[in-house]
Amino acid sequence: MDRCPLWVIQLFPFLRWWPRVTNRTLRIDFLAGLTGAVVVLPQGVAFATIAGMPPEYGLYAGMIPAIIAALYGSSWHLVSGPTTAASVVLFSSLSVYAEPGSADYVALALTLTFMVGVIEIVLGAVRLGTLVNFISHSVVVGFTAGAAVLIIAKQLKNFFGVEIPRGGNLPEILHHFFQQIPNINPYVTGVALLTLLSGVAVKRWWPRLPYMIVAMLVGSVAALALNAGVGSEITGIVTIGALPASLPPLSGPGLTLENLQRLAPTALAVTLFALTEAVSIGRALATRSGQHIDGNQEFIGQGLSNIAGSFFSGYVATGSFNRSGLNFQAGAVTPLAAVFAGGLLMGIVLLVAPLAAYLPNAAMAGVLFLVAWGLIDFKNIAHIIHSSRAETSILATTLLAALFLELEFSIFLGVMLSLMLYLNRTSRPTVVSLTPSGDERRLSHMDAQAQPCPQLGIVRVDGSLFFGAVSHVQESLRKQAERSPEQRHVLLVAAGINFVDLAGAEMLEREAKSLRAAGGDLYLCNVKPRVEESLRRTGMLAYLGEDHVYATKKQAIASIVATLNQERCAHCTVRSFMECSRTPHTDRPQELPFPRLVDAAIVR
Repeated sequence: MDRCPLWVIQLFPFLRWWPRVTNRTLRIDFLAGLTGAVVVLPQGVAFATIAGMPPEYGLYAGMIPAIIAALYGSSWHLVSGPTTAASVVLFSSLSVYAEPGSADYVALALTLTFMVGVIEIVLGAVRLGTLVNFISHSVVVGFTAGAAVLIIAKQLKNFFGVEIPRGGNLPEILHHFFQQIPNINPYVTGVALLTLLSGVAVKRWWPRLPYMIVAMLVGSVAALALNAGVGSEITGIVTIGALPASLPPLSGPGLTLENLQRLAPTALAVTLFALTEAVSIGRALATRSGQHIDGNQEFIGQGLSNIAGSFFSGYVATGSFNRSGLNFQAGAVTPLAAVFAGGLLMGIVLLVAPLAAYLPNAAMAGVLFLVAWGLIDFKNIAHIIHSSRAETSILATTLLAALFLELEFSIFLGVMLSLMLYLNRTSRPTVVSLTPSGDERRLSHMDAQAQPCPQLGIVRVDGSLFFGAVSHVQESLRKQAERSPEQRHVLLVAAGINFVDLAGAEMLEREAKSLRAAGGDLYLCNVKPRVEESLRRTGMLAYLGEDHVYATKKQAIASIVATLNQERCAHCTVRSFMECSRTPHTDRPQELPFPRLVDAAIVR
């Protein structure tokens, strides 16, 4: 495979890991895939129920999309398919346009899936794989917790057998539920509660068993017994109904202008969250397996999987934490495990689909209560609250927006707050005033006892000089000048500057002009090659002069001191620098060690 041209590798990225496939890995990956196929069976039905889709569509979303994402992604262990978060957003967004489960609703879901796939491919093609790095983890935690609460709220009608109007936000749902408390169906509630408790017991005491499958079996048997003993007319227990025992039928998105316009905001929100979820899971598993994740390739893989899903009756798919973690724990070696999982799921559906006729809605509600509870990361929430006020505000805002506003809006709001937090940090680089100390025994800070040079100020900037930081840095330098108006020469230590854009270069040029007008000058030292190249490209270096840029602080000070007002130096009693001993009126020894530069005060 090493001899393949680069364009072939880029067109068929699975050729990168194909040499790792052996008879041994095939056997291991097949067993891991079989485990994954069994697990996705109840999850697919549950997630489709959350999404308002016919149950079989949750299974279809775990077939072709999972195979495509495995072949064209970059992670060895990431498994794609239907997820809770994507399902909740789908339902909250589309239920206002069509009746959940209807043909119109399914058509909108397929269209949304296609749009998400296209956006994902575009983001990957333009190399924006690092975009998800700017989305705070608190957004994911808050949104997921909010989605979990909404899942529970929307399943109250199936759990207790009462009538609650579809749609509505959390307060409306709870208001209708409390009005329906006298009408709670004890038979339906009993089946749901038994399903819930059996799932909790299996997960607690027999963790190796698939708790969702066991819980569904217990609920189904209980419903059969009640219907047989009391009668379905009295119990009012309703089942999901038999699923079609068929492979994913061909489908197609409805790409009308009206659909594109009303689904565009939702498509963008789903894309942001889906990519964050997929890349985060892939990277988390990569750190444990020693693999490198290509975020851009993962974007493309997820996009192709959703486009394919829209033509094979699957709704929005993304990386699944549960199935990916299980895939890793099962010992999967290559992405063939996810390919096997998607292929085996097709065969399993053909065998067990008719059994869904015995699965009551109440049992599904009990399982979804378990799923929702597992989504709330109490440990992470507590850690965020105790660690950072800023992250806590992002978490709380995203959570509350998910509960009381539109769910997709909560994603935008959380992402916007994350970017604001990032920009606030990067737009306020630390500007530190430095002063030398001639005392070898201690380092003097710029306090009442500090004696900086009356003519030369030394400043260090720790952060990039870009358009967002220019105002803060300029204000900091102005305050420094007000404190020491006689320091008309300024040495800027640029060791902490990693990037300078046009606005930053223009700011430095303005500072140099101002200092020169006052009879001083601006100098730079410890400039990184990339920053120096930027200054040269913008023309700032030509204005400042190549001779004003020094490799080290020692070279800079030795040169600058010689250009200072020597008459003032002759009568100066501070003698900050070793070079001051060269003046004729000094009472210092001729040989003094060169002083160190220390942080003196943070200019705010």
